[in-house]
Amino acid sequence: VLGVHSLYLLSVRVNPITYFKKALPALSFAFTSRSSAGTLPLNIETQTKALGVDETTANFAASFGLSIGQNGCAGVYPAMLATIVAPTVGINVHSLSFILMLIVVVTISSFGVAGVGGGATFASLIVLGSMNLPVAIVGLVISVEPLIDMARTLINVSDSMVAGVVTSHRIHELNRDVLNDQEALIATEE
Repeated sequence: VLGVHSLYLLSVRVNPITYFKKALPALSFAFTSRSSAGTLPLNIETQTKALGVDETTANFAASFGLSIGQNGCAGVYPAMLATIVAPTVGINVHSLSFILMLIVVVTISSFGVAGVGGGATFASLIVLGSMNLPVAIVGLVISVEPLIDMARTLINVSDSMVAGVVTSHRIHELNRDVLNDQEALIATEE
């Protein structure tokens, strides 16, 4: 997924290496805290002070990404579990009705998923329960959930920062002087 982020950045003439170097403090915090909500202030500060995103766009992208744009936690993971579980109860995962129902349920359920550690577990329970699939599978994967959740949270925070950079570029508000300034980094506490 970070490769896709790199492609988006390249499409707006932003060096992915520069982006990841500057985003590292926020992404590291997201990874270790497993909390998109806890990373919100650092996300906004990174976008505005290190990546050159205008303040309005940074606030919108970070807040929107926190509440609905959680692709890893509220989208991919529950959809993956539903697709794995469906054949065990005789559902054809290639049927148009299953795919459309899954898209609708995952989209609607993503609105209410909290940006805290373990949010994907609740999203999975919502999706599986709404689609009348057995929820017991969640109990089987819960032991490795924290490790998976760390990566998903990093992806979600990066999603919102990339969205901020791309949007700021598109509305001609991206400050490339800040973006290209190698000294414009977010300081981390030692």
